[in-house]
Amino acid sequence: MNESQAREEICRIGKSLFDRGHAHGSAGNISVRLDDGFLITPTDACLGLLDPAALVRVDLEGRPASGARPSKTLALHRGIYAAARHYDAQTRCILHTHSAHGVALSLGSEGLELLPPITPYFVMKVGHVPLVRYARPGAPEVVEEVAHTIAHYGDSGRPLRALMLQRLGPVVWHDTPAGAMAVLEELEETARLMLLAPVYPEPLSEADIDQLRQAFGARW
Repeated sequence: MNESQAREEICRIGKSLFDRGHAHGSAGNISVRLDDGFLITPTDACLGLLDPAALVRVDLEGRPASGARPSKTLALHRGIYAAARHYDAQTRCILHTHSAHGVALSLGSEGLELLPPITPYFVMKVGHVPLVRYARPGAPEVVEEVAHTIAHYGDSGRPLRALMLQRLGPVVWHDTPAGAMAVLEELEETARLMLLAPVYPEPLSEADIDQLRQAFGARW
């Protein structure tokens, strides 16, 4: 994917997420890693109204080369690329939204992870979702905690594709914007099911999860 294609795809994905209620107002941000830098949405931009020409291009050090002021989460995006690509060299896109069901579930969560493995597609398409305790948007200590968390899971053979910023929303990553959107959608749907369940759902058994590993390469 060249830069022009990446610009168009960021805007397409942003509009799709906004139109279907996964993003609202000016909340959320999207980035794509290029060979010599990054494209990222401007700060306080509405994902439903993105302009390909207005996306911010920054170099590998995070210095803006063109466009408006980059999202306040630029440092988080750069930290995730640096950490995640050590375990998956194809990581090229990061999405962050304030998706309602995921945020709602994080408000009352006291565990280390947002969700147990309650559906096979959550296990296959999302995997573990560590919960990062609340800090203000753009807080530098979050970058360090996120990098440490990605390394901890990756070194234990459980590479991540997502995590949840408590009270803020999910951050997901994949090889393309469409791939990252699929992770986000599955995470939000699983959070919705968790909130709708009349009783606490029984997680899939280790034998069930092992079948998903064997049949589909699930990274759980």
